[in-house]
Amino acid sequence: MLALRLARAAHPLVHLRRLLVAAASAGTGFLLLCTLGYAMAHPQASTGSALRLAWCLAPMAATVYFAVAVARTDPGTRPRSGLAAIGLGPGRLMALSALTTALSTVFGSLLALLAFLHVRGDLPGGALGGRAADFLATDQPLPLPAALTLLAVVPVTASLASALVLRPHEERRRRAGRRKAEADADTEVSAEVPGTVVDPDRPAAPRPAPGGLPWGVAALAAGLAVETYAGRTSPAAGPWLPGDPARGPLAVPVGWALTALGLLLAGPALTYLCGRLLQAVRPGAVRLLAGRGLQEEAGRIGRPLGVVSAVASGAYATAALSADATRSFGPLTALGALLVTGCTLATLAVAAIEARQARAATVAGLVRLGAPATLLRNAVLLRAAVLIVVFVPLTWAVAELAALPLRG
Repeated sequence: MLALRLARAAHPLVHLRRLLVAAASAGTGFLLLCTLGYAMAHPQASTGSALRLAWCLAPMAATVYFAVAVARTDPGTRPRSGLAAIGLGPGRLMALSALTTALSTVFGSLLALLAFLHVRGDLPGGALGGRAADFLATDQPLPLPAALTLLAVVPVTASLASALVLRPHEERRRRAGRRKAEADADTEVSAEVPGTVVDPDRPAAPRPAPGGLPWGVAALAAGLAVETYAGRTSPAAGPWLPGDPARGPLAVPVGWALTALGLLLAGPALTYLCGRLLQAVRPGAVRLLAGRGLQEEAGRIGRPLGVVSAVASGAYATAALSADATRSFGPLTALGALLVTGCTLATLAVAAIEARQARAATVAGLVRLGAPATLLRNAVLLRAAVLIVVFVPLTWAVAELAALPLRG
């Protein structure tokens, strides 16, 4: 009940993010049910059904990743002073956040079930015919336990991932305690010494660089090597995508997965290096502010940027595949691509909102000190420009290398 009250009293933008999570869960659940329908209509093609189910892992991972990002920025479950006194400590808030995520994803799964029953003809409205019957199995009764099991995958995974990410850490609490103690000490000094003003933008030591760059480069190189090797060998039997537009080496999707993992791991470190690059060679106020901001937000926005780069490179390679394919992609493939692309872009947008909220105190301090609005605006534009300059060529290079097996 408390989770429902917190969800109902949230800001409209928070409701919009939760509805987007429900929509993503509905799309992923519909893909899973279509895979079940294909397995029912083609009991002899167990390998093809398993491969189609494996291809559903990409939209499912994107949906869970987006749900976790929304849970991290949910203001209703954010720790606040005084909540621990009424029994809402960090552990209880983490459970509420996981429950809120479960409510959104379960709502989307129920929508997917209703949509699937509607297009099958089990509900009033008539069934779809033609090629769609291969994925609906309209001539057979739907096994409800199997359908509910598939639909429960996204809510359970998203809830567990949210609880894992938002679990209270002792070290995090200790750091917060130290920062609060330092702030209280500064306040006491300011109160004791008349005329003393505490600088809210006092330069602090930047965070240490993320350590995922070596692992990211290793995974990226391994993925490109697997794709290159697969392009030089004879094609193996197996569909490229759920729509089955063409066949090719099964090792290429494995290479794509390793490449995506490499970009995900290297994203925070690359963002941190962008901040270091901005502060090189006698930086001014704008470059210093932009560089420190990127270093502080490297872990928050670096991973979504890496995922977006991975999705963009995969989309480029898929476009190269569709140009040589004899058949066009089906509607299920388009739905899966829409889910992956939409969830990754929405996750990046949520991360940007979270970063803006995190630096709100610094911006307010600079405004109180008389910093012009153009300074803050130029710092934001400079951060975005340097990220584009670094990540766009990287994405294009990885996409070109990933597309080589398809062209060979």
